[in-house]
Amino acid sequence: MRSGSWLAISPPEAAAWLAPLSAPWWFAGGWALDLHAGAQSRPHGDLDVGILRRDAREVLAEFSSWEICEAAAGVLTPLARGGLPRPSVNSLWCRPAGAEEWLLEFLLDEAIEDDWVFRRQPNIRRRLSSIVRRTPHALPYLAPEIQLLYKSRNPRMQDEADFRLIAPRLDAPARAWLNEALARTDPGHAWISSAQVLK
Repeated sequence: MRSGSWLAISPPEAAAWLAPLSAPWWFAGGWALDLHAGAQSRPHGDLDVGILRRDAREVLAEFSSWEICEAAAGVLTPLARGGLPRPSVNSLWCRPAGAEEWLLEFLLDEAIEDDWVFRRQPNIRRRLSSIVRRTPHALPYLAPEIQLLYKSRNPRMQDEADFRLIAPRLDAPARAWLNEALARTDPGHAWISSAQVLK
């Protein structure tokens, strides 16, 4: 299926669509880090929204009039109305029915009971109550140390820029958590040796 292009949507715009949900959700990706920093640092080509995989049915029901596709290995596969993503799929692209441009990407996070679970290494966990922060305007976003952990695998130029911007802004517990998580996932990762921000 042809991928199409993205329309740049801001978090406040998307929050109006997401507000009716009772399931937890949060902004993720580069926008999460900019919300933490309090200012937009660069253009964002898309808007990522994190949800728990176990809440996918409720979330997708709220967007039942939208076109939703599984995104995996560079291929988009339409998701049947009322269907759930395959366990191997972590990304859903969403746009209103008939629209040319995609507006939202839902990222599916794992959880066991009251713990968030890092899907790449399930022994890295956090209490669900600790993974989301809020801006002064109450916009929810993924804790920056978790977002940087996601960005740490094969970081692109923009991921490196995000790290340089955000790592010095982390408080001591967040820095310690990220340092430990990086050491467990990739002991030789270059970000660990950034003494000015992680030690």
